[in-house]
Amino acid sequence: MSLQARPLFDLTLHLHPMIELGQTPAGGRRIFPVSGGAFEGERLKGDVSPLIGSDLLLMRADGAFQQDVRLLLVTDDDAHILMTYRGVRRASAEIDQRLARGEIVDPSEYYLRTTPYFETASERYGWLNGIVAVAQGGRVPSGVHYEVHEIL
Repeated sequence: MSLQARPLFDLTLHLHPMIELGQTPAGGRRIFPVSGGAFEGERLKGDVSPLIGSDLLLMRADGAFQQDVRLLLVTDDDAHILMTYRGVRRASAEIDQRLARGEIVDPSEYYLRTTPYFETASERYGWLNGIVAVAQGGRVPSGVHYEVHEIL
């Protein structure tokens, strides 16, 4: 049995400047407030709310970064969808430094994967409540870009 997927949507997040929380008992914590963005796929498209969204990024002891993200997606027909995801970004020390400086680094040079889940009361998009998705992404000048796929 092989795992199969189909494209769900492309997602671009725009970010406010990072808030450096510092070393906490959990690890090095950074907060990236989301300032907006957009998503588009064959079955849904719209904008990312600039009012609700953040990435609570944690630098783990092994050097990887763990994401904990909450977003509000607003479809072009005005449905509201809560999107949450956790993920991992792994890179060499050199790539991490380049990313920290805001340089554009080809996503093939590091690992950024997430597992999005969705919650909505919309009848039209209720099918999202019952799927599992995965995403791969990379940093872009204004924030982050992901290709989100539904696991079949």
